[in-house]
Amino acid sequence: MRSEQATHELCRCKVSGGTLYSATAPVMSLTAQSDANMDRESKPYILKRTPDQDHVRKFSLDYAKELNAQQYAAVTAADGPALVIAGAGSGKTRTLVHRVAYLIDSGVDPSHILLLTFTRKSSEEMLERVGALIGSRSQRVCGGTFHSVANMLLRRHGRVLGIEPGFTIMDRGDAEDLIALLRAQLGLNEKDKRFPRKGTIAEIYSKCENTLRGLEEIVLDEFSHFADHLEALGKLQRAYQAAKRQRQLLDYDDLLVLLRDLLTKDEPTRRTISQQFRYILVDEYQDTNRLQAELIRKLAATHDNVMVVGDDSQSIYAFRGATFRNIMEFPSWFPGAKIYKLEENYRSTQPILSLANEIIQEAPEKYTKHLFTRKLDGPLPALVEAAGENAQSRFVAQKILELREEGVPLSEIAVLFRSSFHSFDLEIELSRCGLPFVKRGGIKFIEAAHVKDLLAHLRVVVNPQDAVSWHRVLMLVEGVGPKKAQDLVAAMVRVNDPYQVLRDSSGRSGKGLKELALVLDSLSKSDDLSPTEQVNRVYEYYLPILKDHHDDYPKRIRDLDHLHTIAESYPSLAEFLADLALAPPDGSAVGVEPAGRDDEQVVLSTIHSAKGLEWQCVFLLWVVDGKFPSVFSFNTDEELEEERRLLYVAVTRAKRYLFLTYPINVYDRSSGMLLSKPSRFLDHVSPRLFETLALVEEGHGHEWGHEHDRYV
Repeated sequence: MRSEQATHELCRCKVSGGTLYSATAPVMSLTAQSDANMDRESKPYILKRTPDQDHVRKFSLDYAKELNAQQYAAVTAADGPALVIAGAGSGKTRTLVHRVAYLIDSGVDPSHILLLTFTRKSSEEMLERVGALIGSRSQRVCGGTFHSVANMLLRRHGRVLGIEPGFTIMDRGDAEDLIALLRAQLGLNEKDKRFPRKGTIAEIYSKCENTLRGLEEIVLDEFSHFADHLEALGKLQRAYQAAKRQRQLLDYDDLLVLLRDLLTKDEPTRRTISQQFRYILVDEYQDTNRLQAELIRKLAATHDNVMVVGDDSQSIYAFRGATFRNIMEFPSWFPGAKIYKLEENYRSTQPILSLANEIIQEAPEKYTKHLFTRKLDGPLPALVEAAGENAQSRFVAQKILELREEGVPLSEIAVLFRSSFHSFDLEIELSRCGLPFVKRGGIKFIEAAHVKDLLAHLRVVVNPQDAVSWHRVLMLVEGVGPKKAQDLVAAMVRVNDPYQVLRDSSGRSGKGLKELALVLDSLSKSDDLSPTEQVNRVYEYYLPILKDHHDDYPKRIRDLDHLHTIAESYPSLAEFLADLALAPPDGSAVGVEPAGRDDEQVVLSTIHSAKGLEWQCVFLLWVVDGKFPSVFSFNTDEELEEERRLLYVAVTRAKRYLFLTYPINVYDRSSGMLLSKPSRFLDHVSPRLFETLALVEEGHGHEWGHEHDRYV
């Protein structure tokens, strides 16, 4: 039996002029060899091809039969860099799976294939599908997330950087705790109570690593209200890095950062790793950040056999550090890259795809593609015009009931929205109608801490005996701890005038309790105030507390503004609070289904959480300029274009029915009620591509109904 070394040497044989030379055999000089050949007559000896050398390989699968022409071209691509632009619903995963199978079928050692995905589940599912196609050979493929692959490589090669194989990986909670410990040791807690909280600090440092941007740039661009703490944040960042290295601790970001350092600083190791993974495939490439893209380039440096699959039109995760530029600049990073496009859609009807094509057509920078399908028939998408938010909610609930009667399962219906708070009013309406739903991509609004805080103030006005709400309200007052709050609640529920208990309080919390008493007592005596005005009064009192308790208060203010909008349609504060309490605060799932029914639920989801999913019917709420695109995206062209792509993603989730709804009357805190217009992304869309529905109240002809009895 030959040694492994001998086997490798025999594989390096060369054929020249019909004579076989071993790379290891002793040979004479070229001149002597040439003279000897001239003196002797040679005759040909035919070397028969082995099966592996046959021009037409016998594959396990008939790839041309199993794939459409565009998929087949990508799957059978030659070596070298390749970019696969996979339109929505075009069979991206199928193409990747068959590409891995094809490489193995072509004789590539499975252990030389690296499949990078964003979730472990995706990797496992893909490799299971490869195994179903070609058998157990797929088990030797290296597949996983960026972080899992980095972990494996650092444990093998990390000593080059001083990292021992037994290092510990910290989860986000561990990382935050270490930051908090170091923050206290540096005395930053004592200097200023408004110093960022540990979770905010961890987020800032993570963005620095993943976007390859400096601390100052991140803080000034995204956390400007902490600009005064730049020097301290830099000092803490250095202490955090030092503490991790000293204790052999790595956070999630370190895994990628240190792998980059390893591939950059140690050339022999980089070549070893690159030669090990001679074929690199990357899923959802449009979602990569700068650090991940740099890692791919370094891993492929010795061969450039890298195929990335993604869709520039679905690049929507800039808030996580992903950048649209990665997929657009791939051809310049890998000169000679071949571009393949997957345009046949297997999900939606042509009317829906025609609308999607029109929406993305106006994007100034894109890979041009045109989605098409063999499902030519289907209803036109509908643009639904409502008087206000509640009319919008009532339409969605009513239409869902109609679709259920027509045989569309509730589980095949989704309501999508740009921001989590856009569904608040709808949640109330669905609960009122007895329609079960589950919410994804954001917590149920009455579970959000700041919303619960504001509502607690209103609840004690309606019911001064509400001990639970009183406890929450009191704990927001500076100087009040759990014991103090408990004692105050016990005293207040025993007297007719609970506000007097607060006014009589002294000590460190006395001033804050007196201010609280003033606000709540005035509300309890103002019977002429509308629910909207009462919400405003509490909002003005609570705003300084909100800013003090939450680093991301600018985002939370939007939630409270929306709470104001919901209150407008209620005649009394009691009815407003009662409706908000209809659905239990259980976070992502809301169980409002009456006993005896099946467990089907309508899906409520942010568009970000809906990416990759599909439903028979999709409702898209708040397709209003300023809401979608968000007013916060108007600062830069890049942000605005990501909003366009977000709309494209939402539209392409629908298989047959699509409803885009927008209220005409929109509340603005500074200006009051404003007339709205549909999203600017629909301005250029031909009216022939959708039908327009104008909602009218029953019995009102063509007049808008702004008020109604919610309990009718």
